[in-house]
Amino acid sequence: MSDFATLGHRIRHFRAGAGLTLDQLGLAVGVAGSQLSLIENGRREPRLSLIGAIAEALGVPVADLLDDAPPTERAGLEIELERLQKGPVYASLGLPPVRPGKGVTDETLTALVGLHRELARRSREAIATPEEARRGNTEQRQRMRELDNHIEAIEDLAENEVRAVGHVGGALTHRSVTRMAERLGFELVHVNDLPHSARSVTDLDNGRIYLPPASIPGGHGLRSMALQAMAHRVLGHSEPTSYADFLQQRLEINYFAGACLMPRRQSLAFLREAKAKHDIAVEDFRDAFGVTHESAALRFTNLATAHLDMTVHFLRVGDDGAVYKAYENDGLRLPVDVTGSTEGQLVCRHWSARVAFARTNRTTEFYQYTDTPEGTFFDSTQTGTTSAGEFSITVGVPFVHSKWFRGREVVNRRTSTCPDDACCRRPSAELSRRWSGRAWSSAKLHAHILSPLPSGTFPGVDDQELYEFLDRHSAAAE
Repeated sequence: MSDFATLGHRIRHFRAGAGLTLDQLGLAVGVAGSQLSLIENGRREPRLSLIGAIAEALGVPVADLLDDAPPTERAGLEIELERLQKGPVYASLGLPPVRPGKGVTDETLTALVGLHRELARRSREAIATPEEARRGNTEQRQRMRELDNHIEAIEDLAENEVRAVGHVGGALTHRSVTRMAERLGFELVHVNDLPHSARSVTDLDNGRIYLPPASIPGGHGLRSMALQAMAHRVLGHSEPTSYADFLQQRLEINYFAGACLMPRRQSLAFLREAKAKHDIAVEDFRDAFGVTHESAALRFTNLATAHLDMTVHFLRVGDDGAVYKAYENDGLRLPVDVTGSTEGQLVCRHWSARVAFARTNRTTEFYQYTDTPEGTFFDSTQTGTTSAGEFSITVGVPFVHSKWFRGREVVNRRTSTCPDDACCRRPSAELSRRWSGRAWSSAKLHAHILSPLPSGTFPGVDDQELYEFLDRHSAAAE
């Protein structure tokens, strides 16, 4: 029994049905009526032996007392009101809690709960904005920097799950992922009609994880989607109560998926051998485990500081120079706005993350040294293309660590003085004289900058579309 409020309401319900007062029931089970009152109000956890005695005195099975369902509709409303009043939204108002005693009518109680539900909904809607996402991402990046981007507890969980299905090396197969799902009580189901706002959907009642079709291009990514969906159960997640909670859960499930696809023991064996040969290359790390370049680069950052004694930085940058993802614990000065957010900010034109787009041959990594006000950094960058455009993935280290990497002998070298505008943001005096006042352009408008996220139970996912999908598929499976 996880909800003592429900247990208390059920005891009160059956006691009233038996026509007993608190003192009369207390006399029958050997405790004071005042103690029973605390139990009925959900403020004290009863011993199992006492629950058995109460059930016997009331003439009901113990299972009836331990049932998770509220005994009446009103009891359900009282329990929900108490839960909502203990939540952070109501607490932030500084108002006293309302006790739903006998003097509070059913209509009043229904109205109070309805107001609380709407208050919670509007709170979720208010935070489902790009501004809140940027603030949350900034705080999360700072927390991970303090941890050197390494979460030992998730490493252990992932290693245990992978070991349990007999995986010992190489790329984690789809079959192994399927067996992992089965161990957790899930069936993987591929469908063509996932909600537009969802990458996967988990039906907890029927034990199904719905994924895109297995035949989609780059289908290896389905392993990661399935592992992320399973991770919520492995990590004991409940519905997120805030946007920060949602972001933390998303980080943790991504970390778990990466740690399963590239298990710690096998990854460290591979990387330590490469380091001993002074030949670390993200492209080799990627190919050894059959993952994307970005996944391999991020996984390297998880292990580099904690196990290889290197500080690092990571960047995913669009072809316009805007940052999509970033991490550093090596002193590289990331571009940030006044709030400290780096997402959407432009990196220096002289950084490897942007210089790499100019290459004709992009089949291998691009290597470069960059002199900055914070020191010299060595970078390896790989470019790629999606339907949204080109992007680059960069992993870099301070000059002192470059000796461990393939490409360290490269002669490519640039100088960056950003955030000084004179570095690369301001046109030369000659160009300004030639074109100032003689040109006009219309900027591309990134619609996502102005659009709020769908504000459902899970930020970014449309509840109506999600629930209609589940209803459709659960009915088809019956």
